[in-house]
Amino acid sequence: MNPDEILDLSAVEMRRLIGRRALSPVALMRACIARIEALNPGVNAVCATDFDRALAAARDAEAAVMHGDALGPLHGLPLGVKDLLDTAGLLTTCGNVAMRGHVPAQDHGLVERLRAAGAIVACKTNTPDLGAGANTRNAVWGATGNPFDPRLNAGGSSGGSAAALATGMLPLATGSDTGGSLRIPAAWCGVVGLRTSPGLVANRARALGWSPLPVLGPMARTVADAALMLSACVGLDRHDPLSFDAHAASFWPLREVDAARLRVGFSEDFGFAAVDPAIRRVLRARLAAIAPHVASVEPVSVDMADADFAFDVARAEAFLAGFADADPALLGPNVRANLELARSVTMTDRAKAHAAQTRIARGFAQALERVDLIVAPVLPVSPFPWTELYAEVVDGRRMANYYRWLAPCYGVTLSAHPALSLPSGRDEQGLPFGLQLIGRLRGDAELLAQAQALERVLAADAATARAVPDLHPLRTPRPELKSIVTHPPVPQGIAGSRAFAAPV
Repeated sequence: MNPDEILDLSAVEMRRLIGRRALSPVALMRACIARIEALNPGVNAVCATDFDRALAAARDAEAAVMHGDALGPLHGLPLGVKDLLDTAGLLTTCGNVAMRGHVPAQDHGLVERLRAAGAIVACKTNTPDLGAGANTRNAVWGATGNPFDPRLNAGGSSGGSAAALATGMLPLATGSDTGGSLRIPAAWCGVVGLRTSPGLVANRARALGWSPLPVLGPMARTVADAALMLSACVGLDRHDPLSFDAHAASFWPLREVDAARLRVGFSEDFGFAAVDPAIRRVLRARLAAIAPHVASVEPVSVDMADADFAFDVARAEAFLAGFADADPALLGPNVRANLELARSVTMTDRAKAHAAQTRIARGFAQALERVDLIVAPVLPVSPFPWTELYAEVVDGRRMANYYRWLAPCYGVTLSAHPALSLPSGRDEQGLPFGLQLIGRLRGDAELLAQAQALERVLAADAATARAVPDLHPLRTPRPELKSIVTHPPVPQGIAGSRAFAAPV
């Protein structure tokens, strides 16, 4: 196979061929590196790279195959790690100027698990400053452009991971999600992102160990690829109080679900979110396309009163716990806005917010007793220029802050239920459209199986199948994506690593 044919394979197929000695891990890694070097200047998805060490690991992986050694579930698969997670010996900046020379000595626990499963870290993927916001741009690396039009927002905060997957630079990438940071870029780049149930993927780095808001999860091009990756991510970590003992065999191989037996609920806005009419029309069209293939499609309602207030308080609390002692001059505007809000919150506010979140969680649980899953839009608008920090107006309503437009996502976050962004063709602007699928609490394996059944239904029609970007325009470098860089990163770390940095 030539490099393009290799990169067109799913991660599942790559791993199968590696196990059969029909695909060289070295050839796969070289194909990924060549694709990154060819396309990244046009989309800016990848920041720090680890190519020399990745190639050495690929050679070791190939030797293990040839020696007949036991192979992990991700053996030989290149991996992109979101630049919020520590990677030993590889630059980890979190998109923040104060960390532009930070080279960790140890891997984050998730990275450690993925390496143990055989994945090979190839690079870091771009994120907003400290992961705050749904527009992947920062003063260290610049902005990530949407692979369908680099002038537009790729989403965030896992925008680098989503863009790298969509362009075939990588078969797998990590993501994280508080108010939609996995689901948003997945929807706008045409890939799969799973917001996992809190505690399923352990994260001992959370400042508030009992908070269910921030989670880690897999990103991939297909549901099966995401499920394979998730099987290597789960497991108890006694340093994470929300962590619980889940078994890889529950997630891979995916069990088969008959789409014809699925009871599908839906909501256009959960009764509180602003959503543009065009997005509502696309959602209705997708539901109409699904309806002949499932048992039922019916509207559901959940009491989302005080959802905005509850998320404001919970999010602000998390930022205060993480960044209260940081120098404000070294924080981006989104982070500072959260800290300012947090300092005005009272104990009464916190109690009311927690009570509201509890009602929302129970409301979703009750709705999911009548249906098997809920379908909703991921985002209320189409991708807009990355030069606009956020969507200020949605459906004629002015947004109160930089994340209010993300209500369709953060409302689901408050419920603590797993949610997956499933690619579903293009919207009326010709850009990727993602369906948000919400499953039962801790029913991540069930949700993945249901998502795969719907993925097959959608794939049967070119109008609803996963959209794929035209790679040719991305071969033209776009220096404007670096235009917001104020401090060039300091490329330190292991020999052979380098950074896709703006010139001094």
